[in-house]
Amino acid sequence: MKPAIVRPYLAPQAPPARLNNSGRLGDLIRAGALYLTAQDAIALALEDNIDLESARYNPLIAAWNLERSQAGGALPGVPSAAGFAGSVASGQGVAGSQAAAGVGGGGGGGAGGGGGNATISQIGPVAQTFDPSIQESSVFSHTTTPEANATQSKTSALVDATHVYNASLQEGFLTGGSATLTYSDHYLKENASTDIFNPTSAPSLGISVQQNLLRGFGIGVNQRTINVNKINLQTSDLSFKTQVISTVASVLIQYYGLAADYEDLKAKQSALETAQRFFENTRRQEELGALSPLDVTTALSQVASSQNDLVVSETALRQDELQLKNVLSRTGVTDPALATARIVTVDRITVPDKDDLAPLEELVRQALANRADLAVQKANLTTAEISALGTKNGVLPSLTAFGGESAAGLAGKAPGNSNLPLVGGFGTALAQVFRRDFPTARIGVFFQAPIHNRQAEADYGIDQLQLRQTQLTTEKSINQVVVDVSNGVIALQQARVRHAAAVKNRELQQQLLDAEQRKFLLGASTPYNVTQQQRDLAAAAATDVSSLASYVAARMSLDQTLGITLEANHVSIEEARAGKVGRASSVPANPAPANP
Repeated sequence: MKPAIVRPYLAPQAPPARLNNSGRLGDLIRAGALYLTAQDAIALALEDNIDLESARYNPLIAAWNLERSQAGGALPGVPSAAGFAGSVASGQGVAGSQAAAGVGGGGGGGAGGGGGNATISQIGPVAQTFDPSIQESSVFSHTTTPEANATQSKTSALVDATHVYNASLQEGFLTGGSATLTYSDHYLKENASTDIFNPTSAPSLGISVQQNLLRGFGIGVNQRTINVNKINLQTSDLSFKTQVISTVASVLIQYYGLAADYEDLKAKQSALETAQRFFENTRRQEELGALSPLDVTTALSQVASSQNDLVVSETALRQDELQLKNVLSRTGVTDPALATARIVTVDRITVPDKDDLAPLEELVRQALANRADLAVQKANLTTAEISALGTKNGVLPSLTAFGGESAAGLAGKAPGNSNLPLVGGFGTALAQVFRRDFPTARIGVFFQAPIHNRQAEADYGIDQLQLRQTQLTTEKSINQVVVDVSNGVIALQQARVRHAAAVKNRELQQQLLDAEQRKFLLGASTPYNVTQQQRDLAAAAATDVSSLASYVAARMSLDQTLGITLEANHVSIEEARAGKVGRASSVPANPAPANP
């Protein structure tokens, strides 16, 4: 553990990016196949989905943004050490005497100061720096200045040796003010024989305060960024929850879509087997002279069509399998074990007897209470209102009160004049400071007002108009919930009806095909009629499988609209944040393949 005084200056450590998959993925690959239940697919996504892993950093970023705002406004600059080279206190030595008298010596002395109003440079709606800051500079210099007029120095070349020490402690306040405690000491030794005191030490100690009275005044204005980042920290968790919900819904849709692909592949294989059997039957009858070669060609055409349908179905399955692999793994298919593994969907698509949906009004209330994205929009509206405090305050003119008090001291060696009042060393000068032998007090105000103030008024006007747009957008999203829930319920009901109709149509088409084949065996039908029934049955089977996938998608979409995706699928948001799911897979150690 590092000492507390050192810890603020150590670079914080960000958690490393986890680029490898969890052990769960390897455990589920058995004999070259990845056996997955729907819950296994969700668990793999929570642990290994790369988008979720990236989203886990967002709350951490929000926490650092909050800490940054709690530090206050722009950090104070560090003064250049050259600014103190050769500087002396007023009245100290030849150069100090010339400065106090308003005359300057020749050559290159100390560096010049800044412009006016320097003590109140940080005014306006920008927050003060709330973290106390300590600043210290020590400058040692040796300067030689040619003296055109040697009356005062009695030398043609004035040689100064200076030691300058400056230290300050600054603190900003939420009210819009700040306080600065400063200490300085100027040591001077020079070659002028006219100096009564040489060398000399001139310490000083002072405190200054300033307070914004119009623009930049008030806790609400100066704390607005902190309050916004506090809300952003809360909404970062809601945004992460929204990401988890989106990922879980997407994974389930892809999982059951892949299960539907397997069902479609089975239907296409069954259709091909039926077509092949019929082709063999027609060919035997053609050899016996009961059918013409054209009838055999018709049956063979159906075999080719069924083979093409099978290839298309298998291609779609492989594409969907590849997409699901990419969602369930951080490394994607670059992992050789995952790239070659076939996904076996253990769970099949089932349509319950009824959906047990609550009344529409209750579903709307549920959605308004549970939707994380709506909560984020409402929080964004609050942050916009808080941020508007700054632009509103910025319309005011600047009025800043400032004041300060300081004490100075001066002492030096005076050979042969030990009775002079300023004779002594650094201790004597410092005692003068604490006794306040030479005090200075100042107080003042600074006022600034732009004549037209168009920039601040425009900023506030734009901010208010954008706030109104945000309010309308939020209200529109709330109103849209009723539409989304209604559409979701209707879509689910339609999906159920379509599935029931597709199942019934498939059963009827199977019956029609069986009847047509019996008629063909009795000589009452033609190969064309039989192959036509085979095509109709294949189309009905494809519609049946498609209706299953549509029902699952409608159910997932409604759950997402109601904000209950995680609860409906037993997903823990705490496990999602940690990227570690506690439950084990329900797939047996030696599972039987459920897919072709």
